[in-house]
Amino acid sequence: MIIGSIVNGVVIDHIPAGRGMELYHYLKLDRMECQVALIKNAHSRKHGKKDILKVNEVIELDFDMLGYIAPQITVDIIRDSVRIEKIHPELPERIAGVIRCRNPRCITSSEQELRHEFRLADRENGIYRCIYCDTKAEKQSVI
Repeated sequence: MIIGSIVNGVVIDHIPAGRGMELYHYLKLDRMECQVALIKNAHSRKHGKKDILKVNEVIELDFDMLGYIAPQITVDIIRDSVRIEKIHPELPERIAGVIRCRNPRCITSSEQELRHEFRLADRENGIYRCIYCDTKAEKQSVI
């Protein structure tokens, strides 16, 4: 399979196999007018298999959200067919508007306009806790 090279755009590489479509939806790439390629189960020497997203336009990315969802990814920014920047998103110390608190007694349940915000409680295990009620975030609760 041949996927064309990118002149100006973004390549998100080292996505865990099978999670590329999830990132595709989180980044709202289905709303983009430019070319977007999702490569699933590409060969990886390091991980066996991986997914890759290629976007043929330089777009704004939420690196906190990317670091939370898949901290092992790399993001390459391409301009004039040259990689000008390689970014390794990390787990952010705080994350807002990405995770939803599942505690029905949390203030975010009754105050709908209040933004869901979490702090990193355990970096080694990637555990986040709600700043309002201290409830542990569930990975499936991404907004």
